[in-house]
Amino acid sequence: MKKHQGFTIWFTGLPCCGKTTIANQVAALLKKRDYLVEQLDGDIIRQNFSSDLSFSKKDRDENIKRATFLAKMLSRNNVIVLASFVSPYRKQRRKARKDIKNFVEVYVRCPVKICMKRDVKGMYKKALEGKIQHFTGVDDPYEEPENPELMVDTDIESVDESVEKVMQKIQELGYLEEV
Repeated sequence: MKKHQGFTIWFTGLPCCGKTTIANQVAALLKKRDYLVEQLDGDIIRQNFSSDLSFSKKDRDENIKRATFLAKMLSRNNVIVLASFVSPYRKQRRKARKDIKNFVEVYVRCPVKICMKRDVKGMYKKALEGKIQHFTGVDDPYEEPENPELMVDTDIESVDESVEKVMQKIQELGYLEEV
């Protein structure tokens, strides 16, 4: 493994916008270059670390608080953390930025109509039918980032193009060695 400083890339955006898909490919590229990488994915954290929480605003805030703590602990121990969370509220993301020393916010932007088409789990459909309450993009807001380090538009960019933009940005910020 390469000796490097830890940092966190915080992927935020609507459900089904492509956060995890991009993070998976970025992780693969970083691991191929011998960097120490850990992924924190919203679905996996919910199942294993925050299964006691609902989707109320209070519980969403708690979920992001827990994820922020994990990312902070890992990155301060020289791990590159790829955190993929809807994290719909600016206040949560500001707190994460404040708590995590080396923080890179990536806004994975995609229109809700495209996200709905990509939804293999049928969550948007259930939310529209009233079977799921407080679903971001349907009956709960998503507050767009005001000053992310990077924005990728997954409705018009290929996954490879978005991944390349992320890799270029973290290199530009000095977190990676030149290739």
